[in-house]
Amino acid sequence: MFGPALLFCPADRPERYDKAAAASDAVIIDLEDAVSLGAKASARAALAASDLDPARTIVRINPRATGLQEADLAALRQTDYRTLMLPKAETEADLSDLDEFGVIALCESPLGVRNADVLASMDSVIALTWGAEDLVAGLGGSSSRFADGRYRSVALFARSRVLLAAAGAGKAAFDTVHLDLADELGLRAEAEDAAASGFAGAMCIHPQQVPIIRSAFEPSADDVRWAVAVLAAAADSVNGVFSYEGRMVDEPVFRQARRIIDRSN
Repeated sequence: MFGPALLFCPADRPERYDKAAAASDAVIIDLEDAVSLGAKASARAALAASDLDPARTIVRINPRATGLQEADLAALRQTDYRTLMLPKAETEADLSDLDEFGVIALCESPLGVRNADVLASMDSVIALTWGAEDLVAGLGGSSSRFADGRYRSVALFARSRVLLAAAGAGKAAFDTVHLDLADELGLRAEAEDAAASGFAGAMCIHPQQVPIIRSAFEPSADDVRWAVAVLAAAADSVNGVFSYEGRMVDEPVFRQARRIIDRSN
């Protein structure tokens, strides 16, 4: 699976493709919001002519309702890329013609968030992610965050619902973008929370955000030492439940320790 840092790159800026791919763990070539209507055709041509690593490349196409998706798919089929991101994913019908691809379903509307469980259960869906700004606009709101940068409750609910839906279906979930490039502390806090909560990674809009996300998803030396010690103590214990450094340790804690070890490798 991709991650932890997924970097968007406008599809109409092919001179940036290689740099974005080199700077990130996976690049999202964006045919949707990052490309104006008048530049869609040239963006598709640039995509079709590109030659990035398919294992680390995702293509965000336009939603079917825009009337632009068929042309996007025609360009995508000229490449070896077989992972796409579907914005405004809402129902099974939205994915009916996408079985040849691995789909990251972007839940960013009220209906999409409500149907996150349905989307996650589809065979073609390999992961879920979410979007705060389109969601709030779809609710008739005006801002996903408070003035201090914290998410409003409805955004946090959507974030949690998408993560739970993905995990319930055995799929990965990726956190959404942090739009304030100057707010590196806020990005780090959100990325650390995403890692601790179980997200597989996070999307970003600028290369400067990549090392912050990578660092947040990399367990600290203290975390790794704790995980190694807990698993070693479990191997020596004759009981399924025991105490370690004053904390009860059982199977859920073992799984957390194993995940820390996995993330550190």
